[in-house]
Amino acid sequence: MRPSLFAGLALALSVAVTPVAAQNVQHPLDPLSFQEYWAVLEVLQDTGHLNAETRFSIVNLRQPDKDMVWNWARGRDFPRQAFAVVRQGADAYEAVVDVRQRRLVSWTRLEGVQPNWLDEEFRLMEKEVKSHPDFIAAMKKRGITDLTFYRCRGGPPGYFGTDEQRGRRIAHVQCSDTRGVRNTWPRQITGLTAVVDLNAKQVLRVVDEGVIPVTRAVADYDPTSIGPAREVPSPIRIDQPLGPGFRLDGHVVDWQKWRFHVRPDQRVGTVVSSVTYGDRDRPRQVLYEGHLSEIFVPYMDPAFDWYRRNFLDAGEFSAGGLLKPLLRGLDCPEGAVYLDGLIADDEGRPKTVPNVICLFEREAGDMAWRHFSEEAESRRKRDLVVRSAAVLGNYDYVFDWSFQQDGSIRVAVGATGIAEVKSTTVARANAPRATNGGSAADTGDMYGRFVDQNLIAVNHDHYFNFRLDVDVDGPVNTFVADRLVTKTLPAENPRRSIWVREPVTARTESQAMLHMDMDRPALWRVLGTTRTNHVGYPTSYQLMPGMTIKTLLTPDDYPRQRAGFIDHQLWVTPYRAEERYAAGDYPTLSTPGQGLPAWTKANRRIEQSDVVLWYTTGMHHVVRAEDWPVMPVLWHSFELRPFDFFDRNPALDLPRR
Repeated sequence: MRPSLFAGLALALSVAVTPVAAQNVQHPLDPLSFQEYWAVLEVLQDTGHLNAETRFSIVNLRQPDKDMVWNWARGRDFPRQAFAVVRQGADAYEAVVDVRQRRLVSWTRLEGVQPNWLDEEFRLMEKEVKSHPDFIAAMKKRGITDLTFYRCRGGPPGYFGTDEQRGRRIAHVQCSDTRGVRNTWPRQITGLTAVVDLNAKQVLRVVDEGVIPVTRAVADYDPTSIGPAREVPSPIRIDQPLGPGFRLDGHVVDWQKWRFHVRPDQRVGTVVSSVTYGDRDRPRQVLYEGHLSEIFVPYMDPAFDWYRRNFLDAGEFSAGGLLKPLLRGLDCPEGAVYLDGLIADDEGRPKTVPNVICLFEREAGDMAWRHFSEEAESRRKRDLVVRSAAVLGNYDYVFDWSFQQDGSIRVAVGATGIAEVKSTTVARANAPRATNGGSAADTGDMYGRFVDQNLIAVNHDHYFNFRLDVDVDGPVNTFVADRLVTKTLPAENPRRSIWVREPVTARTESQAMLHMDMDRPALWRVLGTTRTNHVGYPTSYQLMPGMTIKTLLTPDDYPRQRAGFIDHQLWVTPYRAEERYAAGDYPTLSTPGQGLPAWTKANRRIEQSDVVLWYTTGMHHVVRAEDWPVMPVLWHSFELRPFDFFDRNPALDLPRR
């Protein structure tokens, strides 16, 4: 972590300066330490569960009991267990290891599911594909006989109910020309796919949809390729001469009235936990745990080499860790404090990923509140931001958890990176449009838009589901939708209509499967059951959605069925420790209906219970020329905001300066 400019003053503020990766475990929710990762390996070795074929899809903290965490205090002991998905050839197992007592708690074989992709699997079949006679013949049709500089990578194609997929670990392998460019994403060979079985290490077939020459467009974005940088006069500097205004003790953050735990997680990225807000010097519970649950990105091209691109990113591609290093001074402002992360590589060995989370205070020149009258008053707004960034193939995603002085938490997702593109024989946007079929030979822009000569960026969606275990003044809560409905007034009233609030309590899961609807507006709130504010209303927190989308995929489409959580923008379930991922624990090559659709079939009771909100934000992405070659960051957000949680504006006490 970066020390402040004035070491003595920063020390007085108790800002931790020891890298988190080097600290001992201090909190029940701290991520696994370096030695705890090794304890997993050594216990499995001692119990005879490691061999030359053993690979690890994930090694992660197995969380302790929720009540224990809320009631835990410094100095008390706490359990430490690790959860691992272990693969041995075609077989896979779940293992639970007590890393303190160094013993195996359980070893369970997985049946009927596929663990997430390993790093090594992306390139596993390159040699076999390049040497397959059908692939060689297809490349010769394209005038390519030397494959030295062609890179071939494979990924899961989703599930489409075919016999070919049943009982196999299927990958679709496609190749790119890497010669002479830094950015190879535009150089994929359109219309040529090898279908392989990774377990059998066998090429099942090669699908050739027609010869489309690889574009020669260059989309590099390094400083040399871009050219001279623009002049930016009068630089802006943000300086905190007394050091950060927050305290970081291990993974526990104290900032003004907020206190919470933050950790990096291999599968879902940033996890914020045990969030409280101080009210009259007493901490009040707000959120037990919040984190990304799943990402779904389906592409809108019916060609064979495109329809398979319906990615469940967090569940399928997190073996190497969802989060990647943040660039100091670029991804986060000067003075930010950074946390390192640890992940398990394919062999289960711990690997440090530096700077995966940054924390910083932000003042954007906004006011927290103001009023101008006889006695004009205004207060400056400051946020505490917890930021991380995921890299998933061609896309980068930035995740911000912003803690605000008025008791609100704003969660924002920024999409950037490179749009996926395909080559076409037509160079201009006034090409004829395809009217049917959908083969790789289609030359129009029905399924995307031209971003360069002979290059079309394919239409697609982005969905981000967040799991929010809201505890409003305790874990026993009730979910209410305050519907805003039109009321027609009596004829004698000069006004003809007004709107009124009609609260509807969701008693079961089916009653809380909701969509945003501008024609039927509603406020979504989680009410506490233990406390009222000074005028008698139950305390609550509101989930306030931002801009989002409703799926346009038909109900019988396999990608939609696999990502069933997109059927509703909001789901509410009773808390279950094992229900963490909206598309299920194992979405790789998964069959339809996993995760939220499966759990909620029981239509469980949620009134006056420990409820969990599952909220999905997203966008339909029709790619613009301005999104090429690297997309400007596009943000989508939502807020958890207090609603009758306090007796009055909790930010009234902000200082004038």
